[in-house]
Amino acid sequence: MRPPAVLRTPHRLEPDPRRVIAKYYEPSEELVESREPRVRRLVRRILELPEDDRAMRARGLLAEFSKRHRDYATILERHYQRVAHHVPDGVEPSTESRLLIGAYVTHEFSIQAAALLNPSMVPAPDQTGLAPGEQRFVMSLRAVGEGHISSIEFRSGVVRGASEVTLDPVSRYATLGSLQTLGYDKHLFGAKLRELGADNEIAARVLDPLGDGFTLPELEQSLELLSDDGVSPVLAYKTVEFIRWLAMSNYRVGFGDGTDVSERVIFPIGPSESKGMEDARFVRFTDDDGSTTYYATYTAFDGYKILPQLIETRDFSSFRIATLNGSCAFNKGMALFPRRIDGRYAALSRYDRENIDIMFSDNVRFWNSREQLRVPVWPWELMQIGNCGSPIETEAGWLVLTHGVGPMRQYTIGVILLDLDDPRRVIADLPEPILVADEWEREGYVPNVVYSCGAMLHDDTLVLPYGFSDAGVGIALAPMADLLGALLDHPVR
Repeated sequence: MRPPAVLRTPHRLEPDPRRVIAKYYEPSEELVESREPRVRRLVRRILELPEDDRAMRARGLLAEFSKRHRDYATILERHYQRVAHHVPDGVEPSTESRLLIGAYVTHEFSIQAAALLNPSMVPAPDQTGLAPGEQRFVMSLRAVGEGHISSIEFRSGVVRGASEVTLDPVSRYATLGSLQTLGYDKHLFGAKLRELGADNEIAARVLDPLGDGFTLPELEQSLELLSDDGVSPVLAYKTVEFIRWLAMSNYRVGFGDGTDVSERVIFPIGPSESKGMEDARFVRFTDDDGSTTYYATYTAFDGYKILPQLIETRDFSSFRIATLNGSCAFNKGMALFPRRIDGRYAALSRYDRENIDIMFSDNVRFWNSREQLRVPVWPWELMQIGNCGSPIETEAGWLVLTHGVGPMRQYTIGVILLDLDDPRRVIADLPEPILVADEWEREGYVPNVVYSCGAMLHDDTLVLPYGFSDAGVGIALAPMADLLGALLDHPVR
Protein backbone atom coordinates (compact mmCIF):
# COMPACT_ATOMS: atom_id res chain seq x y z
CA MET A 1 0.00 0.00 0.00
CA ARG A 2 1.27 3.50 -0.88
CA PRO A 3 1.82 5.99 1.95
CA PRO A 4 -1.14 8.31 2.60
CA ALA A 5 -1.24 11.50 0.54
CA VAL A 6 0.26 14.58 2.19
CA LEU A 7 -0.66 17.96 0.69
CA ARG A 8 1.94 20.73 0.81
CA THR A 9 0.49 24.21 1.21
CA PRO A 10 2.07 27.11 -0.73
CA HIS A 11 3.52 28.65 2.44
CA ARG A 12 7.29 29.10 2.50
CA LEU A 13 9.04 30.83 5.38
CA GLU A 14 12.65 31.60 4.49
CA PRO A 15 15.49 33.27 6.43
CA ASP A 16 15.29 37.04 6.45
CA PRO A 17 18.53 38.81 7.47
CA ARG A 18 16.50 41.98 8.14
CA ARG A 19 15.11 40.36 11.31
CA VAL A 20 17.44 41.98 13.84
CA ILE A 21 17.47 42.36 17.61
CA ALA A 22 19.36 44.95 19.63
CA LYS A 23 21.24 42.90 22.22
CA TYR A 24 23.67 43.86 24.94
CA TYR A 25 27.32 43.62 23.93
CA GLU A 26 30.32 44.00 26.18
CA PRO A 27 33.80 43.93 24.62
CA SER A 28 35.94 41.04 25.74
CA GLU A 29 39.00 41.68 27.83
CA GLU A 30 42.36 41.55 26.10
CA LEU A 31 45.78 40.80 27.56
CA VAL A 32 47.10 44.34 27.94
CA GLU A 33 49.28 46.06 30.51
CA SER A 34 46.41 48.22 31.83
CA ARG A 35 44.43 46.71 34.69
CA GLU A 36 41.53 49.03 33.91
CA PRO A 37 38.57 47.04 32.51
CA ARG A 38 38.18 47.51 28.78
CA VAL A 39 34.57 48.72 29.05
CA ARG A 40 35.67 51.33 31.60
CA ARG A 41 38.24 52.64 29.15
CA LEU A 42 35.50 52.78 26.52
CA VAL A 43 33.19 54.78 28.79
CA ARG A 44 36.01 57.18 29.62
CA ARG A 45 36.79 57.76 25.93
CA ILE A 46 33.14 58.48 25.15
CA LEU A 47 32.88 60.99 27.98
CA GLU A 48 36.03 62.73 26.74
CA LEU A 49 34.18 63.68 23.55
CA PRO A 50 32.74 67.23 23.57
CA GLU A 51 29.22 67.35 25.02
CA ASP A 52 27.78 68.80 21.80
CA ASP A 53 29.38 66.00 19.78
CA ARG A 54 27.90 63.36 22.09
CA ALA A 55 24.44 64.88 21.81
CA MET A 56 24.65 65.11 18.02
CA ARG A 57 25.77 61.49 17.68
CA ALA A 58 23.04 60.24 20.03
CA ARG A 59 20.36 62.07 18.04
CA GLY A 60 21.77 60.61 14.83
CA LEU A 61 21.58 57.08 16.20
CA LEU A 62 17.99 57.60 17.35
CA ALA A 63 17.04 58.82 13.88
CA GLU A 64 18.77 55.89 12.16
CA PHE A 65 17.82 52.96 14.37
CA SER A 66 14.46 53.84 15.96
CA LYS A 67 12.71 52.52 12.85
CA ARG A 68 14.47 49.18 13.28
CA HIS A 69 13.78 48.54 16.96
CA ARG A 70 10.76 49.04 19.19
CA ASP A 71 11.51 51.47 22.05
CA TYR A 72 15.09 51.93 20.87
CA ALA A 73 15.89 54.68 23.39
CA THR A 74 14.64 52.44 26.22
CA ILE A 75 16.96 49.65 25.03
CA LEU A 76 19.96 52.00 25.01
CA GLU A 77 19.13 53.31 28.49
CA ARG A 78 18.79 49.75 29.81
CA HIS A 79 22.18 48.80 28.34
CA TYR A 80 23.74 51.97 29.74
CA GLN A 81 22.58 50.96 33.22
CA ARG A 82 24.58 47.75 32.92
CA VAL A 83 27.83 49.73 32.57
CA ALA A 84 26.90 52.85 34.58
CA HIS A 85 29.17 51.75 37.45
CA HIS A 86 32.14 52.47 35.14
CA VAL A 87 31.28 56.18 34.93
CA PRO A 88 33.86 58.16 36.95
CA ASP A 89 32.75 59.33 40.39
CA GLY A 90 31.20 62.77 40.38
CA VAL A 91 30.24 62.67 36.69
CA GLU A 92 26.53 62.85 35.81
CA PRO A 93 26.14 62.08 32.09
CA SER A 94 23.34 63.83 30.22
CA THR A 95 20.48 61.85 28.68
CA GLU A 96 22.18 61.97 25.27
CA SER A 97 25.49 60.83 26.77
CA ARG A 98 23.80 57.87 28.47
CA LEU A 99 22.15 56.86 25.20
CA LEU A 100 25.44 57.14 23.34
CA ILE A 101 27.23 54.97 25.92
CA GLY A 102 24.33 52.50 25.67
CA ALA A 103 24.74 52.38 21.89
CA TYR A 104 28.41 51.46 22.21
CA VAL A 105 27.44 48.41 24.28
CA THR A 106 24.60 47.40 21.95
CA HIS A 107 24.94 44.92 19.10
CA GLU A 108 22.51 44.51 16.23
CA PHE A 109 22.20 40.74 15.73
CA SER A 110 20.53 39.20 12.68
CA ILE A 111 18.67 36.25 14.19
CA GLN A 112 17.89 34.54 10.86
CA ALA A 113 21.11 35.35 8.98
CA ALA A 114 22.08 31.67 8.66
CA ALA A 115 18.85 29.62 8.72
CA LEU A 116 15.20 29.28 9.71
CA LEU A 117 14.06 25.75 10.44
CA ASN A 118 12.48 23.05 12.61
CA PRO A 119 9.06 24.40 13.63
CA SER A 120 6.49 23.12 16.09
CA MET A 121 2.80 24.05 16.21
CA VAL A 122 0.21 24.16 19.00
CA PRO A 123 -3.31 25.58 19.40
CA ALA A 124 -3.05 29.19 20.63
CA PRO A 125 -4.14 30.10 24.17
CA ASP A 126 -6.70 32.58 22.80
CA GLN A 127 -9.35 31.06 20.52
CA THR A 128 -11.85 33.94 20.73
CA GLY A 129 -13.31 35.72 17.72
CA LEU A 130 -13.09 32.77 15.34
CA ALA A 131 -15.75 31.41 13.02
CA PRO A 132 -16.97 27.81 13.38
CA GLY A 133 -14.40 25.36 12.04
CA GLU A 134 -11.45 27.72 12.64
CA GLN A 135 -8.54 27.25 15.02
CA ARG A 136 -5.78 29.72 15.85
CA PHE A 137 -2.25 28.39 16.29
CA VAL A 138 1.17 29.47 17.50
CA MET A 139 4.18 28.12 15.62
CA SER A 140 7.68 28.17 17.07
CA LEU A 141 10.73 28.42 14.82
CA ARG A 142 14.44 27.85 15.28
CA ALA A 143 16.24 30.93 13.96
CA VAL A 144 20.00 30.69 13.38
CA GLY A 145 22.15 33.81 13.24
CA GLU A 146 25.74 34.99 13.50
CA GLY A 147 28.07 32.41 15.02
CA HIS A 148 25.41 29.79 14.27
CA ILE A 149 23.64 30.78 17.50
CA SER A 150 20.04 29.56 17.62
CA SER A 151 17.13 31.40 19.21
CA ILE A 152 13.37 30.77 19.32
CA GLU A 153 10.89 32.82 17.31
CA PHE A 154 7.11 32.58 16.88
CA ARG A 155 4.46 32.98 14.20
CA SER A 156 0.68 32.79 14.46
CA GLY A 157 -2.18 32.00 12.14
CA VAL A 158 -5.51 30.28 11.61
CA VAL A 159 -6.51 26.91 10.16
CA ARG A 160 -9.88 26.81 8.40
CA GLY A 161 -11.59 23.63 7.36
CA ALA A 162 -9.46 20.81 6.03
CA SER A 163 -7.11 22.67 3.69
CA GLU A 164 -6.79 26.42 4.34
CA VAL A 165 -3.98 27.82 6.46
CA THR A 166 -3.51 31.56 6.91
CA LEU A 167 -0.43 33.10 8.52
CA ASP A 168 -0.81 36.39 10.37
CA PRO A 169 1.28 39.42 9.33
CA VAL A 170 4.73 39.48 10.89
CA SER A 171 5.79 42.46 12.99
CA ARG A 172 8.59 44.55 11.54
CA TYR A 173 10.30 44.39 14.92
CA ALA A 174 12.15 41.56 16.64
CA THR A 175 12.21 42.11 20.39
CA LEU A 176 14.05 40.59 23.33
CA GLY A 177 12.17 40.06 26.57
CA SER A 178 13.23 41.39 29.94
CA LEU A 179 14.90 39.10 32.44
CA GLN A 180 12.69 38.67 35.49
CA THR A 181 13.39 37.60 39.06
CA LEU A 182 12.98 33.87 39.62
CA GLY A 183 12.72 32.07 42.91
CA TYR A 184 14.60 28.81 43.49
CA ASP A 185 13.48 25.68 45.32
CA LYS A 186 16.27 24.53 47.65
CA HIS A 187 15.34 20.84 47.29
CA LEU A 188 15.42 20.97 43.48
CA PHE A 189 18.55 23.10 43.47
CA GLY A 190 20.37 20.66 45.74
CA ALA A 191 19.22 17.67 43.70
CA LYS A 192 20.71 19.18 40.54
CA LEU A 193 23.98 19.90 42.34
CA ARG A 194 24.12 16.24 43.39
CA GLU A 195 23.57 15.23 39.77
CA LEU A 196 26.45 17.52 38.76
CA GLY A 197 28.69 15.98 41.41
CA ALA A 198 28.86 19.27 43.34
CA ASP A 199 26.99 18.29 46.53
CA ASN A 200 29.93 18.81 48.89
CA GLU A 201 30.58 20.63 52.15
CA ILE A 202 31.01 23.96 50.36
CA ALA A 203 27.64 23.68 48.63
CA ALA A 204 26.07 22.81 51.98
CA ARG A 205 27.58 25.93 53.56
CA VAL A 206 26.00 28.03 50.81
CA LEU A 207 22.55 26.41 50.81
CA ASP A 208 22.01 25.68 54.52
CA PRO A 209 21.42 29.33 55.56
CA LEU A 210 18.85 29.80 52.78
CA GLY A 211 15.14 29.15 53.13
CA ASP A 212 13.22 26.45 51.30
CA GLY A 213 12.67 29.07 48.59
CA PHE A 214 15.31 31.69 47.81
CA THR A 215 16.15 34.39 45.26
CA LEU A 216 19.29 35.11 43.25
CA PRO A 217 20.28 38.09 45.46
CA GLU A 218 19.92 35.88 48.54
CA LEU A 219 22.08 33.21 46.90
CA GLU A 220 24.73 35.79 45.99
CA GLN A 221 24.73 37.08 49.56
CA SER A 222 25.29 33.55 50.87
CA LEU A 223 28.14 33.09 48.36
CA GLU A 224 29.77 36.32 49.52
CA LEU A 225 29.61 35.17 53.14
CA LEU A 226 31.18 31.81 52.31
CA SER A 227 34.17 31.13 54.51
CA ASP A 228 37.23 29.50 52.97
CA ASP A 229 38.45 28.11 56.28
CA GLY A 230 39.59 24.52 55.97
CA VAL A 231 38.52 23.99 52.36
CA SER A 232 40.47 23.56 49.17
CA PRO A 233 40.56 26.84 47.17
CA VAL A 234 40.27 24.86 43.94
CA LEU A 235 37.25 22.91 45.18
CA ALA A 236 35.66 26.10 46.51
CA TYR A 237 36.17 27.85 43.17
CA LYS A 238 34.69 24.93 41.20
CA THR A 239 31.72 24.55 43.54
CA VAL A 240 30.86 28.25 43.44
CA GLU A 241 31.18 28.12 39.65
CA PHE A 242 28.70 25.21 39.51
CA ILE A 243 26.26 27.00 41.81
CA ARG A 244 26.30 30.19 39.73
CA TRP A 245 26.04 28.19 36.49
CA LEU A 246 22.97 26.39 37.81
CA ALA A 247 21.34 29.57 39.07
CA MET A 248 21.84 31.40 35.76
CA SER A 249 20.49 28.40 33.81
CA ASN A 250 17.08 28.87 35.49
CA TYR A 251 15.37 32.15 34.72
CA ARG A 252 12.20 33.85 33.48
CA VAL A 253 11.85 36.18 30.49
CA GLY A 254 8.82 38.36 29.82
CA PHE A 255 7.49 40.54 27.00
CA GLY A 256 5.31 43.63 27.15
CA ASP A 257 1.60 43.48 26.38
CA GLY A 258 2.13 45.76 23.38
CA THR A 259 4.32 43.27 21.55
CA ASP A 260 2.98 40.88 18.93
CA VAL A 261 3.84 37.20 19.33
CA SER A 262 5.73 37.34 16.01
CA GLU A 263 8.26 39.83 17.37
CA ARG A 264 9.06 37.95 20.59
CA VAL A 265 12.47 36.29 20.52
CA ILE A 266 13.76 33.98 23.24
CA PHE A 267 17.52 34.45 22.95
CA PRO A 268 20.11 32.43 24.91
CA ILE A 269 20.73 33.83 28.38
CA GLY A 270 21.86 30.90 30.53
CA PRO A 271 25.43 29.54 30.36
CA SER A 272 24.29 26.07 29.28
CA GLU A 273 22.72 27.56 26.11
CA SER A 274 25.28 30.24 25.31
CA LYS A 275 25.71 28.88 21.77
CA GLY A 276 22.08 28.17 21.10
CA MET A 277 18.56 27.06 21.99
CA GLU A 278 17.77 24.36 19.45
CA ASP A 279 14.64 22.57 18.22
CA ALA A 280 11.99 23.51 20.78
CA ARG A 281 9.16 20.95 20.89
CA PHE A 282 6.08 22.75 22.20
CA VAL A 283 3.03 20.91 23.51
CA ARG A 284 -0.24 22.09 25.04
CA PHE A 285 -0.36 20.07 28.27
CA THR A 286 -3.68 19.52 30.01
CA ASP A 287 -3.38 18.44 33.64
CA ASP A 288 -5.83 16.22 35.53
CA ASP A 289 -7.62 19.26 36.96
CA GLY A 290 -8.23 20.67 33.46
CA SER A 291 -5.61 23.43 33.71
CA THR A 292 -3.52 24.07 30.63
CA THR A 293 0.20 24.79 30.42
CA TYR A 294 2.43 25.00 27.37
CA TYR A 295 5.72 23.15 27.77
CA ALA A 296 8.61 22.94 25.39
CA THR A 297 11.70 20.81 25.64
CA TYR A 298 14.70 22.16 23.75
CA THR A 299 18.39 21.43 23.34
CA ALA A 300 20.75 23.82 25.11
CA PHE A 301 24.23 24.03 23.56
CA ASP A 302 27.21 25.78 25.13
CA GLY A 303 29.69 25.03 22.37
CA TYR A 304 30.89 21.79 23.96
CA LYS A 305 27.97 19.79 25.33
CA ILE A 306 24.23 19.54 24.81
CA LEU A 307 21.56 19.38 27.52
CA PRO A 308 17.77 19.16 27.36
CA GLN A 309 15.97 22.05 29.06
CA LEU A 310 12.35 23.02 29.66
CA ILE A 311 10.29 26.09 28.77
CA GLU A 312 6.98 26.73 30.53
CA THR A 313 4.37 29.34 29.58
CA ARG A 314 0.63 29.91 29.74
CA ASP A 315 0.35 32.88 27.40
CA PHE A 316 3.46 32.99 25.14
CA SER A 317 4.29 36.29 26.81
CA SER A 318 6.04 35.16 30.00
CA PHE A 319 8.37 32.16 29.77
CA ARG A 320 10.07 30.22 32.55
CA ILE A 321 13.25 28.40 31.52
CA ALA A 322 14.55 25.60 33.76
CA THR A 323 17.08 22.81 33.78
CA LEU A 324 15.87 19.23 33.46
CA ASN A 325 17.18 16.82 36.07
CA GLY A 326 17.85 13.12 36.40
CA SER A 327 20.07 10.52 34.79
CA CYS A 328 17.77 10.22 31.76
CA ALA A 329 17.49 13.97 31.09
CA PHE A 330 20.17 13.59 28.50
CA ASN A 331 20.80 14.17 24.79
CA LYS A 332 18.50 15.64 22.14
CA GLY A 333 14.92 15.09 21.07
CA MET A 334 12.84 14.89 24.24
CA ALA A 335 9.07 15.40 23.71
CA LEU A 336 6.34 15.41 26.37
CA PHE A 337 2.98 13.69 26.02
CA PRO A 338 0.09 16.20 26.19
CA ARG A 339 -1.36 14.75 29.42
CA ARG A 340 -0.49 12.46 32.30
CA ILE A 341 -0.75 8.71 31.81
CA ASP A 342 -1.83 6.78 34.91
CA GLY A 343 -1.07 9.88 36.96
CA ARG A 344 2.47 10.33 35.66
CA TYR A 345 4.19 12.57 33.13
CA ALA A 346 5.39 10.75 30.03
CA ALA A 347 7.93 11.68 27.38
CA LEU A 348 9.70 10.30 24.34
CA SER A 349 13.46 10.69 24.15
CA ARG A 350 16.51 9.61 22.20
CA TYR A 351 18.94 8.83 25.00
CA ASP A 352 21.49 7.10 22.80
CA ARG A 353 20.97 9.26 19.67
CA GLU A 354 19.89 6.16 17.75
CA ASN A 355 16.63 4.74 19.14
CA ILE A 356 13.38 6.09 20.56
CA ASP A 357 12.90 5.61 24.31
CA ILE A 358 9.89 6.30 26.53
CA MET A 359 10.10 7.75 30.03
CA PHE A 360 7.70 8.29 32.94
CA SER A 361 8.05 10.59 35.94
CA ASP A 362 6.11 12.06 38.86
CA ASN A 363 7.83 15.42 38.29
CA VAL A 364 8.05 17.13 34.90
CA ARG A 365 11.59 18.32 35.71
CA PHE A 366 13.03 14.97 36.91
CA TRP A 367 13.61 11.94 34.64
CA ASN A 368 15.41 8.92 36.05
CA SER A 369 14.08 5.88 34.20
CA ARG A 370 13.62 4.95 30.57
CA GLU A 371 12.92 1.96 28.39
CA GLN A 372 13.47 1.39 24.72
CA LEU A 373 10.37 1.92 22.60
CA ARG A 374 11.54 1.42 19.04
CA VAL A 375 14.74 0.72 17.11
CA PRO A 376 15.41 1.49 13.41
CA VAL A 377 13.54 -1.00 11.22
CA TRP A 378 13.01 0.34 7.70
CA PRO A 379 15.74 1.16 5.16
CA TRP A 380 14.98 4.93 5.29
CA GLU A 381 15.76 5.06 9.04
CA LEU A 382 18.55 2.55 9.64
CA MET A 383 21.10 5.19 10.70
CA GLN A 384 18.94 6.61 13.52
CA ILE A 385 15.39 7.56 14.45
CA GLY A 386 13.75 10.07 16.73
CA ASN A 387 10.48 11.84 17.31
CA CYS A 388 9.17 14.82 15.37
CA GLY A 389 7.39 16.32 18.34
CA SER A 390 4.94 15.33 21.03
CA PRO A 391 2.53 12.41 20.49
CA ILE A 392 -0.96 13.33 19.29
CA GLU A 393 -3.91 11.64 20.97
CA THR A 394 -6.45 9.91 18.70
CA GLU A 395 -9.16 7.32 19.34
CA ALA A 396 -6.96 4.72 17.64
CA GLY A 397 -3.88 5.48 19.75
CA TRP A 398 -1.02 7.93 20.18
CA LEU A 399 0.10 9.16 16.77
CA VAL A 400 3.87 9.76 16.77
CA LEU A 401 5.64 11.47 13.90
CA THR A 402 9.19 10.19 13.57
CA HIS A 403 12.26 11.25 11.68
CA GLY A 404 14.51 8.68 10.14
CA VAL A 405 18.03 9.04 8.75
CA GLY A 406 18.88 6.83 5.81
CA PRO A 407 21.49 6.61 3.04
CA MET A 408 23.16 9.88 1.98
CA ARG A 409 22.09 11.25 5.41
CA GLN A 410 18.62 11.82 4.04
CA TYR A 411 16.08 12.85 6.72
CA THR A 412 12.46 11.83 6.16
CA ILE A 413 9.31 11.88 8.29
CA GLY A 414 7.41 8.71 9.16
CA VAL A 415 4.65 7.76 11.58
CA ILE A 416 3.97 5.09 14.20
CA LEU A 417 1.00 4.42 16.50
CA LEU A 418 1.25 3.66 20.23
CA ASP A 419 -1.34 1.98 22.42
CA LEU A 420 -3.53 4.61 24.05
CA ASP A 421 -3.52 3.01 27.51
CA ASP A 422 0.01 1.61 27.39
CA PRO A 423 2.17 3.80 25.13
CA ARG A 424 5.15 1.53 25.78
CA ARG A 425 3.64 -0.68 23.09
CA VAL A 426 3.93 0.14 19.37
CA ILE A 427 0.76 -1.14 17.71
CA ALA A 428 1.25 0.05 14.12
CA ASP A 429 4.13 1.25 11.98
CA LEU A 430 4.18 2.55 8.40
CA PRO A 431 6.95 0.98 6.30
CA GLU A 432 7.41 4.11 4.15
CA PRO A 433 7.87 7.77 5.13
CA ILE A 434 4.97 10.17 4.65
CA LEU A 435 7.17 13.18 3.79
CA VAL A 436 10.40 13.29 1.78
CA ALA A 437 12.19 16.42 0.55
CA ASP A 438 11.08 17.18 -3.02
CA GLU A 439 13.24 18.77 -5.72
CA TRP A 440 12.51 22.27 -4.41
CA GLU A 441 13.22 21.37 -0.78
CA ARG A 442 16.31 19.22 -1.03
CA GLU A 443 18.79 22.05 -1.68
CA GLY A 444 20.10 24.02 1.28
CA TYR A 445 22.71 24.34 4.00
CA VAL A 446 21.95 20.71 4.99
CA PRO A 447 20.60 19.02 1.83
CA ASN A 448 17.96 16.28 1.60
CA VAL A 449 16.26 17.01 4.94
CA VAL A 450 12.68 17.40 6.14
CA TYR A 451 12.24 17.68 9.90
CA SER A 452 9.54 18.79 12.32
CA CYS A 453 9.38 19.50 16.04
CA GLY A 454 5.63 19.11 16.39
CA ALA A 455 2.33 19.00 14.50
CA MET A 456 -1.22 19.96 15.47
CA LEU A 457 -4.55 18.21 15.02
CA HIS A 458 -7.37 20.32 13.56
CA ASP A 459 -10.69 18.48 13.34
CA ASP A 460 -9.81 15.54 11.07
CA THR A 461 -6.63 17.05 9.59
CA LEU A 462 -3.02 16.78 10.70
CA VAL A 463 -1.31 20.17 10.26
CA LEU A 464 2.40 19.47 9.94
CA PRO A 465 4.92 22.34 9.82
CA TYR A 466 8.37 21.18 8.76
CA GLY A 467 11.82 22.51 8.04
CA PHE A 468 13.51 21.66 4.78
CA SER A 469 17.30 21.42 4.33
CA ASP A 470 17.93 24.25 6.84
CA ALA A 471 16.71 26.54 4.06
CA GLY A 472 13.16 27.31 5.21
CA VAL A 473 9.87 26.10 6.62
CA GLY A 474 6.81 24.67 4.90
CA ILE A 475 3.42 23.36 6.02
CA ALA A 476 1.80 20.08 5.01
CA LEU A 477 -1.70 18.72 5.58
CA ALA A 478 -2.78 15.09 5.90
CA PRO A 479 -6.28 13.64 6.45
CA MET A 480 -6.22 11.77 9.75
CA ALA A 481 -8.56 9.12 8.40
CA ASP A 482 -6.00 8.28 5.70
CA LEU A 483 -3.11 8.24 8.16
CA LEU A 484 -4.85 6.05 10.69
CA GLY A 485 -6.26 3.78 7.98
CA ALA A 486 -2.79 3.22 6.56
CA LEU A 487 -1.35 2.59 10.02
CA LEU A 488 -4.00 0.06 10.96
CA ASP A 489 -3.21 -1.79 7.74
CA HIS A 490 0.31 -2.29 9.15
CA PRO A 491 -0.12 -3.58 12.70
CA VAL A 492 2.94 -4.58 14.71
CA ARG A 493 2.64 -8.21 15.71
